[in-house]
Amino acid sequence: MSEHPHTLPYPLQSADGSEPGRLVRPLLALARWVDEYAARHREDRTAAGPSIWEPIHLGVGEDGRPLRLPLIYRNMLLAGEPGAGKSVGLNNIVAHAALSADCRLWLFDGKIVELGLWRSCAERFIANDLDDAIQALLDLQSEMDSRYAVLDEQRRRKIAPSDGVEPIVVVLDELAYFAATVGTKREQEAFSVLVRDLVARGRAAGIIVIAATQRPSADIIPTSLRDLFGYRWAFRCTTDTSSDIVLGHGWAARGYSSASVAPEAKGIGFLLAEGGIPRRVKAAYLSDAEVYALADRAALHRLATGLAHHNADGQAVDDTRSRS
Repeated sequence: MSEHPHTLPYPLQSADGSEPGRLVRPLLALARWVDEYAARHREDRTAAGPSIWEPIHLGVGEDGRPLRLPLIYRNMLLAGEPGAGKSVGLNNIVAHAALSADCRLWLFDGKIVELGLWRSCAERFIANDLDDAIQALLDLQSEMDSRYAVLDEQRRRKIAPSDGVEPIVVVLDELAYFAATVGTKREQEAFSVLVRDLVARGRAAGIIVIAATQRPSADIIPTSLRDLFGYRWAFRCTTDTSSDIVLGHGWAARGYSSASVAPEAKGIGFLLAEGGIPRRVKAAYLSDAEVYALADRAALHRLATGLAHHNADGQAVDDTRSRS
């Protein structure tokens, strides 16, 4: 049930004070009522934390205005050369998801340390083990199929906030590690096929895939996979070809190439939203200290809302797996 604001008294009198019963400046009174209600709603929302159903703050555009994008029912690809700022952009997304008590968080990190700070906020954390990564993707695929079975039974197309079904944010940092570096060729292909299936079918089931790599090459990001991402964020790349592998063929020739980003311009890249044109965006910067603080706050927030419990070592561990 939606929240209705409390009724506020309106001043009833005439303009000169001689005729009671007449509404004076009703638009001003209404504006004040709306402002007070909006302020109260903002306070309540801030106390409860962000929501995965709300747009995520990513940074600022060239016009200096904040850039916020909704990730629900969408996926995002981030790529760029080492040191270009990909991890900065990724941390903004993970921070929002971790602080959102209405979603589950699955983290895949081939380097362990990039997403390791958020480990206590994650339901599943997969490090540099390809077998574990494939099994986790199979579990996600099973969860996705189960959700679609329910939607089909109810003759619906996608989940909604009122369902009480928590979206799952899946973050894959260093896609190349799992898809081309470790394991056998068959295992790498199995991983890539599972990722493609989640990106292709997971959106309506509330599975949001965020994939990042510092190797924007055709073997890591084939066209068949890239075109499934609604958002593509290309940080500095060494060549126009690499930029096009992320954004799509032909954008570099039209003047939208991340190769034009200066090496010292950390965190700046071209962001392409589905149906639009690439926009130059600077990712909001989070220092290591800020990431530590946000991760600790998110872990405590998830613990307080029943999304996590403590293990024998006193670390916060997510409890949502038992509900799936």
